[in-house]
Amino acid sequence: PDSAWAALRSWHRNFVRLDDLVSVNFNTMALSAGDTAWMLMSCGLVNLMTPGLAFFYGGLVRQQNVLTMIMQNYVSMGLMTICWIVWGYSLCFGENKTSYIWGNPTSHAMLSGIENDDGSIPGTVFAAFQGMFAVITPALMTGAFADRVMFRPYLLFILLWIHLVYYPFCHWIWGGGWMYDEGVWDFAGGIVVHCTAGFGALAVVMALPHRKKLEPELDTDPHNIPFVALGTALLWFGWFGFNGGSALGANEQAGYALINTEISASCALFVWLMIEWAHKGKPTLVGACVGAIAGLATVTPAAGFVYPWAAMVIGILAAPWCYFLIEVVKNKFDLDDALDVFAVHGMGGYLGTILIGILADERMGGPDASGEQFWKQLWGATFCAVYAFVVSFALIKIINLFMPVLPPQSALSEGLDTSIHGEKAYKENSQNGTEYANPLKAASAV
Repeated sequence: PDSAWAALRSWHRNFVRLDDLVSVNFNTMALSAGDTAWMLMSCGLVNLMTPGLAFFYGGLVRQQNVLTMIMQNYVSMGLMTICWIVWGYSLCFGENKTSYIWGNPTSHAMLSGIENDDGSIPGTVFAAFQGMFAVITPALMTGAFADRVMFRPYLLFILLWIHLVYYPFCHWIWGGGWMYDEGVWDFAGGIVVHCTAGFGALAVVMALPHRKKLEPELDTDPHNIPFVALGTALLWFGWFGFNGGSALGANEQAGYALINTEISASCALFVWLMIEWAHKGKPTLVGACVGAIAGLATVTPAAGFVYPWAAMVIGILAAPWCYFLIEVVKNKFDLDDALDVFAVHGMGGYLGTILIGILADERMGGPDASGEQFWKQLWGATFCAVYAFVVSFALIKIINLFMPVLPPQSALSEGLDTSIHGEKAYKENSQNGTEYANPLKAASAV
């Protein structure tokens, strides 16, 4: 037994050698326990946001399509993480020598050589944190084309989209690429996350037919408002890591980013309620939730660059800006953005990016507000909007040439949950499975 145990220990030492897999020198890292602990926590917070998004979107769609929506979000956690580990991290943060679009894909393939000798957090933690952003960004688009995309083309679309849209902008701004060199700033994802997803979503919406052409008696009312509130709570909670973690340490900038996140979301929620109350006569819970998300998305690019008073300004501006886009622009142009991804995320991120040039203070560790910085932010956000729209539009059209993107009429009639995934969210005799899932409709039917 002793000889067998010695042989096993020898085999284990020879087989499990981290330095044979990744070139990490643990002895040279000047790590901060506080910074590392906060970033580990932030990883978990941002990871929770994708399930939160699934509940938020899932509550807003019809009950026969809720599992399809949740699945589209959850599958992004699987597929996008695999891509990130294999070469995505390298394409975003690899050496900027082989391509003007991406980093060198071999720089950190399979997360090799991601030691961080001079930083205060391990390279693995930084890679994990950034990977969470890559997961949720394509998932944000799902709310726009809800109820009308088959699962297989959806997988192909987000696989190509992450390589052609997200990875380039992540590399150009956060990976030391040309937009970074031009002086375009984005603290936590106004351009990299929200503009890319929002304008990509708009492109898919415009490339596909309106749902009313597919289903003349279309019901667009939320089927489960408590789901929407739960999803908002999870997103709001996770956003503290999304923005606060983007300071990459437990420091003063992280504190400002965190409190600015709370301020903007709270102001936008309340202002949205007041606008909705005046406009429609009733303040709704769904309106409060959407208003909070608008404030969160809009402050994201500036969260660590502004003081709290400016975060309040951002939240107050975010509510009427996004509300106008939903109630006026969307209706005027008959845009079938099912869950208002373009208005809230795309244009919210766009506005927040521009406001950096007006409200940022260099004492926060970022740029200083000026006319020059304003124009840099404006062209950066506009370039992203145009690029993401064109590439996303082309992608969905090309995919549709090889496989049908739209569900057949039989699948729409049956419901996407059962026709695509063979599952039902609710039993036939459950409260949510009754004919009147919406309490307002149930009351009016009596």
